[in-house]
Amino acid sequence: MSSTPITKETYLEWYRSMLLMRKFEEKAGQLYGQQKIRGFCHLYIGQEAVVAGTISATRQEDTVITSYRDHAHALAKGVSADACMAELYGKSTGCSKGKGGSMHFFSKEHGMMGGHGIVGGQIPLGAGLAFAEKYLGKDNVNVCFMGDGAVRQGALNETFNMAMLWKLPVIFVCENNGYAMGTSVKRTTNMEDIYKIGLGFDMPSMPVDGMDPVAVHNAMDEAVQRARTGEGPTFLEIRTYRYKGHSMSDPAKYRTKEELEEYKGKDPLLTTKHAIVENAYADDAWFAQVDAEIKKIVEDSVKFAEDSPYPTVDELYKDIYVQEDYPFVMD
Repeated sequence: MSSTPITKETYLEWYRSMLLMRKFEEKAGQLYGQQKIRGFCHLYIGQEAVVAGTISATRQEDTVITSYRDHAHALAKGVSADACMAELYGKSTGCSKGKGGSMHFFSKEHGMMGGHGIVGGQIPLGAGLAFAEKYLGKDNVNVCFMGDGAVRQGALNETFNMAMLWKLPVIFVCENNGYAMGTSVKRTTNMEDIYKIGLGFDMPSMPVDGMDPVAVHNAMDEAVQRARTGEGPTFLEIRTYRYKGHSMSDPAKYRTKEELEEYKGKDPLLTTKHAIVENAYADDAWFAQVDAEIKKIVEDSVKFAEDSPYPTVDELYKDIYVQEDYPFVMD
């Protein structure tokens, strides 16, 4: 099966999609400070290349599942900024009908199978989604994202074992941003190369530069082709960095300014823009146009959220149970 090439259009789409993620989250942070958005809010700023490189190497039919740091994943899968912002506001027009909030973006239509607030809870669910694809005879894959703290959960070991045993079409991705909340990886394990966890299950595993969408795309592309052809799962430790704290309540005093500035020098938006300019893929007018388009999309999403209604009381009793019509009758 042929791989997915990186073209001029790939670079342009990377820049546009990462700019939308960045500007959406910057606005979300601002609105949180104004108390327009309540509850928890975990920003993804700095990690955009992980999602951008994943989406360019997968198909729309492929599903994604992740943790509570989920805004960028939803936007990249095609969930509208309007639906995402409305969800942050807790409005009925949100992607989870205003009942999920920041940590629980969901859209079956777009293959965004949820942000999940329970640390590591999405790992066995990702394998379950992959099992369903294999059971139904499809060649779609699931990309299951987790943080570096979530790999300490026991469910990961059980899931890795089953995924390899059944050769499930799932790509496990550890978005290693160096800190589980405020605790560095160095303080949680004597084996800092997280990808090596997968080797204990004979699962193809490797580290990836998460600040570079090219590196992410190539690693993901290889893993996707393996999954589609029935060869089973892959574990990618994608090493990235978040410029903000764990959540809006985190001042991130556990890291130095020098460390932060070092990673800002690797900002995927800046390096992608540099590559576009260097290869003459676009000119200043194109960047100005895209910047204006993204600004309008984000501004419109805020207006949409502001103007949307809150859920009605009867929504409390909806989306709790699912009734299925089975092809057999139980006595």
